[in-house]
Amino acid sequence: MTKLVIQIPCFNEAASIAGTLRDLPKSIPGIDEINVLVIDDGSQDNTAQTALENGADFVIQHPVNRGLARAFITGIQTSLALGADIIINTDADNQYPGRYISELVSPILAGAANIVIGDRQVNKNQHFSPLKRRLEALGSWLMRKVSDTDVPDAPSGFRAYSRFAALRLQVYNQYSYTLETLIQAGRDRMKLTHLPIETNPTTRPSRLHKGIFNFIWRQSGTIIRSFVLYQPLKTFALVSIPFLLSSLILIGRFLYYYLLHQTSVGRYAQSVSIGGTLGIFGILLLMIGLIGDAVRTNRQMMEEIMIYQRDSQRLTDHHTEFQGCRLLKRSDNESLDAK
Repeated sequence: MTKLVIQIPCFNEAASIAGTLRDLPKSIPGIDEINVLVIDDGSQDNTAQTALENGADFVIQHPVNRGLARAFITGIQTSLALGADIIINTDADNQYPGRYISELVSPILAGAANIVIGDRQVNKNQHFSPLKRRLEALGSWLMRKVSDTDVPDAPSGFRAYSRFAALRLQVYNQYSYTLETLIQAGRDRMKLTHLPIETNPTTRPSRLHKGIFNFIWRQSGTIIRSFVLYQPLKTFALVSIPFLLSSLILIGRFLYYYLLHQTSVGRYAQSVSIGGTLGIFGILLLMIGLIGDAVRTNRQMMEEIMIYQRDSQRLTDHHTEFQGCRLLKRSDNESLDAK
């Protein structure tokens, strides 16, 4: 049997979650079972109850608001423990129409992809302002270079993951999962593809950021941190190049005049001092890169242990919590209503 879990991270979404759940497909060719999982990220309204009353099979609740990145990972871990073969991630505000889900899972069912990303076609999306279109396109171009992938819409949260891909996902930043997981996918040489989609109109301002420039600032930090985290040697080697080149030029300048027996060669001695300092700094950067690469290798070994643990965890009917979070089930809610 092939099981699909549709996960929806939520924070105070009681007003919109019902519409999002109604839009989800009830059956998909090639899928034997569909479960809907809502991740309630410390909501202060009745998001959890509303979700259970409107078709969610499971709700897992963070005791406090931990942010989108942690809610996403909680959803991935819970979906895997539920036995998911494919995981869909979508937004609670119904930005992504549920009718595309069957097309999103199709490449995974066919074995043609590990990850499928919904492409909002930012260059012609009528719900985006002209400035947002340009900035989204520029950011996606930069992410294609950094992640070595060909995804046209990098920040899109409408995604399908095979179990193989989901087992390997981890997010270390506290802000968002979209860009860091792309860098991981590129590093692990996963098969990625995309599906052109149309989006629904936005019904409220984003809760993830405080405007487009705040979004750029925070996502830029995520890109830099992720690149350093996953490719430390390459990062520090690139940063060290200007220092090492400057050192060679300055020391070479001194040696040139010294070997030609120029008079007053002492006036070039400062080139040795400055060049030597720059050279030492460049070498230190290279050493930091080597240490970072050793740490990265150790982290990869730990990730293999994480994959085994995730793959072996299973949720059963008696579980009322998972990963330190409260787990609610629609069957429990229905039995309470019956009483």
